[in-house]
Formats: sequence, C-alpha cells, structure tokens
Amino acid sequence: MTGRRSPWGGGDTGGGGGNGDDSGGASNGDSGNADQPAGEGPAQADGGGSPPPRGPRNPWLPSGNGEPPRRSASIEDIFRGREQRRGGGGGGGPTGGGFLRMPQRPDGKSWGPVIAGGIALVWLGLSTTHMVGPKEEGIVTTFGKYSRTIGPGVSMTLPWPVQTVSVTDVTSIKRESIPEGEGEKLMLTSDQNLVDLSYLVRWNIKDLKLYTFRLADPDQTVREVAEAAMRSSIAEVDLNQAMGGAGRARVEQNVRTRMQAILDAYRSGVAIQGVEIKKADPPEKVVGAFQQVTAAQQDAQRDRSNAQAWAQQLLARAQGDAAAFDKVYEQYKLSPEVTKRRMYYETMERVLGGNDKVIVEEGVKPFLSLPELRKKAPAVAAEAAKGGE
Repeated sequence: MTGRRSPWGGGDTGGGGGNGDDSGGASNGDSGNADQPAGEGPAQADGGGSPPPRGPRNPWLPSGNGEPPRRSASIEDIFRGREQRRGGGGGGGPTGGGFLRMPQRPDGKSWGPVIAGGIALVWLGLSTTHMVGPKEEGIVTTFGKYSRTIGPGVSMTLPWPVQTVSVTDVTSIKRESIPEGEGEKLMLTSDQNLVDLSYLVRWNIKDLKLYTFRLADPDQTVREVAEAAMRSSIAEVDLNQAMGGAGRARVEQNVRTRMQAILDAYRSGVAIQGVEIKKADPPEKVVGAFQQVTAAQQDAQRDRSNAQAWAQQLLARAQGDAAAFDKVYEQYKLSPEVTKRRMYYETMERVLGGNDKVIVEEGVKPFLSLPELRKKAPAVAAEAAKGGE
C-alpha cells in the first residue's frame, strides 16, 4: 500500500520500500517495550523529531490517554441498556421497570395480592354456589364419586375440583319417535302378516341418580326396549286388530306396561308416560293388494248393510199386517156376518177397482160400456165448456 496511510496507526513512509505500511506498523507497534500498546509509538517518534501519525487508528487499541483497552459489547449489556432506558435504571422485576410493571397503592405496596385475592373470591363464589331451576335436579360428585342429589333452589358445595355439580331437567317429557324420519319398520302379527308401524314414546326421569349412573346410554336403551315391547305386543294380535282402533289402543297399553317393567328391572330411573301408534299400514310392496282387499271388504259390508235394511223393512211390514189382522179378528168376533160382508166388498173393490167394467142388464142385449164413457167424458166436458162461452 505504497503512498497511503496505514489504517493501524502508522504514518506515511514516503515510498521508502514496497512494504512501507507494514514496516511502519511494525515500528509503531513493536519498538520499545513489547507490553506497551502500539498506539504510543507516535509519541516516541515525536521525541525524535518525526512527524505525528495521521490517518485512522486501530479501534481496538487504547487512545493513549490512560483508558483501558476496548472490548466488544455482550448481549447482556445490550438488553441491560434497553431496560435502563425504559424503566429508569431499576431492576428487571415487575416493580423494577421491567417488561411488566404493576401499579402501586398509595402506601407504596403492590396491587398484586389484592387482585389475586379478588380472583380467588370470585372463583370460590362461582364454584361453590349453584342455582337449580324448578324443573331440574343436580348430581353432586366428590372427586368423581356420587355424593348427593340437590333439588331446585340455591345449593352450596365444596369448590371445584373437589366437588362438581351436573344439572339435568327431570320434569319435561322427552319424546322418542320410532323409526326416525320416514323409514319403514315391519313387524309380524299373529296371523303371519307384516305391518309397517310408526310410533311415539313419551318418557321422563323419575330417579336422577339411577338415570345418571346405572345406564351407559339411557336414551338408546329406551329406544331398544320400546322396539322389543312393540314387537312382542304386535305378535299377539292379528292384522285387523293392529290396524284398527280398539286393537291399537290395547297394543299401546301393552307396550307401555312391558316397557316400564323392563326399565324397572334395569333400575334405569325412567318413567314411561305413554305410547302412541302414529301409523299402521301394510308394507309398501303389497299396498296395491291390500287396497283391493280393503275395497272388497267395504263392498261386502255395504251389501250386508243393504240386506239388513231390507230385512228390517220386511219384518216391519209383516208386523204391521199381523197387527191389522188382529184388529179385524177382534171385530169379526163381535159381528161375523157384517164383518164378512165388509171384507167381501173391500176385497172386490181392491180387485176390480183398476179393471175395465161392463154392466149388462139381464134380459137386454144392448150393454152399457162404462170404460168407453169414461174415456169420452173429458171430451164432452170440454165441448160443454166451449158452448157455454
């Protein structure tokens, strides 16, 4: 680096050799005492009349005014300086100007204990006080084990997680529709016929402890018990009873009784309120045949009704004739001759009333034709009326 200044504190060598910078740096850094910093070389040169060094000096060497040697800054020094500038030179804790500094009370103490105590009181209040509705009951468990059952109102327990409360509605009626949606549920009747049933089961909880701990899935258990009881009841009746009104009511009562007996044996804590059959139809594949059978049954019922009506009318007429005969017989017993003559006249009037009659006088050939006169009578009357006008 001929003709240029050395960056390590040496002066300009004036071109005394190709390595003027190196020699100058060596003379400045190594002449004299080896322990002396190289930065003092120019001062010795000044004593001998040489010019002072110019140009940049070594940044890692002392400046010559009694300062210790410089060293690189550590990561701790960098963060310490930032904390001092942010917190005013305090410590790194919550009250010493660190990242989180809590406010202080007027007496100089921290608000931390007060806030912690308030949070603890709120936690105790929420975890030990429980409000149970009028239709609800609660199960209290201590470390997961059943402790007691609480009723409606305000109840106190130990704080969580020592004791926990599970509140359940025990009064409202639950409904299970079988089958779900529009599915087909075929069942066999006593006369080996299939019927498609859709029914509704209404139930509620009568013992919350048994309902919670005895069965793994109470709702599914109720559905399965309902299906088993319905199949057993339908198998005891024929198709007409299963699809009819009176038979359907008997099936519903049987299903309810059987379901309650099975659930009580399971100790399920469930009370069956009722069973209602919503639909009882033939299977979809044979609906046409069932409709034809139904139509034939309706025609037969209509014919039977008509026959019964005709029989009742005929019987009433016969009873009326018998009553009339009894009355005539009573009169006959009082005066037989008069009664016979009257009956004769009435009979002849009834027989001859609608026939054409000719009256012939005995011993005279010309005869009087009453039918012809009867036919001409309207015309004669009409002519007479015209003549009078």
